[in-house]
Amino acid sequence: MKLTIMSLAMMLLFASCGGDKRQENLKFGDMDLTISPAEDFYKYANGNWIANTKMPDDKSRYSVFDIINDLNQQQLRELFENLSSEKQPEGSNAEKIAMFYNSGMDTIGINKAGVEPIRFLLDTINNIQNLNDLQDVIALLQFYGVSVPFGADCEIDSKNSTMNVLTISQDGLGLPTRDYYLDDDSYFVDIRTAYQQHIFNIFKLLGQDSVTARESADCVYKIECELAQISMDKEQMRDPFITYNKMGVNQLSELTGCINWNRFFEKLTIPAPKFVIVCQTDFMLNLDKILRQTSITDWKTYITWHVVSNCAEFLSADFENENFDFYGRILSGKMQQQLRWKRILSTTSYMLDDAVGQLYVEKYFSPQAKQRALNMLTNMRAALAERLNNLTWMSDTTKVKAQEKLAAINVKVGYPNKWYDFSGFKPCDSYAKNILNLLKYKNERDIKNVDKPVDKERWYMSPQTVNAYYMPTMNEIVFPAAILQPPFFFANGDDAINYGAIGVVMGHEITHGFDDEGRNYDKDGNISEWWTPEDAEKFKARAQTLINRFNSFVVIDTMHANGTYTLGENIADLGGLNIAYTAFCKTEQWKNQNAKIDGFTPDQRFFIAYAQVWCQLIRDEAIRQRTQTDPHALGCYRVEGPLPSIDAFVKAFDVKPGDRYYLPDSLKTVIW
Repeated sequence: MKLTIMSLAMMLLFASCGGDKRQENLKFGDMDLTISPAEDFYKYANGNWIANTKMPDDKSRYSVFDIINDLNQQQLRELFENLSSEKQPEGSNAEKIAMFYNSGMDTIGINKAGVEPIRFLLDTINNIQNLNDLQDVIALLQFYGVSVPFGADCEIDSKNSTMNVLTISQDGLGLPTRDYYLDDDSYFVDIRTAYQQHIFNIFKLLGQDSVTARESADCVYKIECELAQISMDKEQMRDPFITYNKMGVNQLSELTGCINWNRFFEKLTIPAPKFVIVCQTDFMLNLDKILRQTSITDWKTYITWHVVSNCAEFLSADFENENFDFYGRILSGKMQQQLRWKRILSTTSYMLDDAVGQLYVEKYFSPQAKQRALNMLTNMRAALAERLNNLTWMSDTTKVKAQEKLAAINVKVGYPNKWYDFSGFKPCDSYAKNILNLLKYKNERDIKNVDKPVDKERWYMSPQTVNAYYMPTMNEIVFPAAILQPPFFFANGDDAINYGAIGVVMGHEITHGFDDEGRNYDKDGNISEWWTPEDAEKFKARAQTLINRFNSFVVIDTMHANGTYTLGENIADLGGLNIAYTAFCKTEQWKNQNAKIDGFTPDQRFFIAYAQVWCQLIRDEAIRQRTQTDPHALGCYRVEGPLPSIDAFVKAFDVKPGDRYYLPDSLKTVIW
């Protein structure tokens, strides 16, 4: 799984947990009790917070995740600055963190260096003479996280999940998706105009005159438009059957004949693989034509753009500010950049993930939190097992397979048993060079795993990340330390809140094993048709009701939510709620619904806790961008979408026919 420079711009938030003294209760002051919960439960649970909270200028979206991050970045800053203020043992992780962080804070040195840290890449591109040279540079850039016009990556084989395999996939666009190039809506037209100006501005910063910079920008945009036209759309890319195309090197050469693939693999420093997985065969077939028809000079211009664009936020202030102006301000709606120490802290934590993680869990992670989380996960698994047994729409044949898969799910909580080794990485004084060198170090290490057994102990998320994930090829759920904290998780909190918040997150990740993508993988993590045809059709019919519901939501102006693209996450939200509620019903607290806290029954607190997790402010630009690029629905729809289908919610808040949150049984979605 290749680390890319662009992925840094989408970094997940981090926070601390354990020993937290924050309020272990619902945030009742954030609620707006003047609103009927049957009409708008999202604002009922969060209305006062939404009305009284100002969007920070450096955010395009401000949510619970950001609040956690803001509170805890101060702790990480203290940790980093303590490391930086004292001499650390030579070669230690502490020294690497301090040197990396300090190099990013050295604005004088960074501004003085300009583009010199990436000069070696620009010179290499400039020396391209022919297609062989071009493919050599394409291979070289894979190590530096620049996948243009396609990516080569080491991934788990989806049909032999014990082994790693080389995957070839479409890439090479500077805008978020192909739709940004092809859709004629005025929003996309305006973005395209601004993007072309941004490319022009970058080439001007590289020293080109206005005429040459305009020609360069036109060249880059023309190639990207051609790549967009042959790219698979984001909805199709969610289908693991469509994106699994296994072939030998000879077949790959027939598909894209102008690339000498054996030479390409040699440049990747791996032996010729036994076979590769081509994720988008039509893209690679049509790319062959574009490679042949586009001049070497134009390819050099295009690749130069992508290298500089990918590195811009780590270069001098003129490049960094221009990069923010387009990707931060125009595309996302941010008013200003984050403070520098926050940006450098985030990048350091992301790039030196396990090195920071080791120090982080030593100081902040509570063993008690881990144990309670493990206990809850056991309850979640038991709850889904019970619900599977009670399904009326699924045959016994498929139920047996589903139960086998559920029982086989591996659970990881807190931090990995073994840490990533950074002993071969030696930081220097240059921030950009540190990032490039570390990318190369990690990606070289990963690519060498092609055709080798999968490391089942590996984590794909750091302990200091506020998130969780399900990986279908590993059939595992992973909960980093940082998510086990308020308001998701209270080590000493009441069951209604914990099951409504972290419990639903746990159920959400478990359900991903049975959503429209995950259900195609068996208990061992292999793509497999383990469903009966009849059950598969019943699943699709039930999922369609959820697609229809989300398609009906108008997110802004005339733009609708994309029920197909967000289906997996929406199924997981609905399943997570049902599983967590079933588990909650086993607690002593649930059994006494008359025992209210602050006037709310256990059931009511469960659903309020869920809704408060998804409270957010979001700018119009971010609404449009996330609707196009994020497989998760916007926060308000993660509340409004699933809750009306849950009978316990309807009963808890006395939802009646005619209420906005009322759905007749025919429109409710019942899957897991």
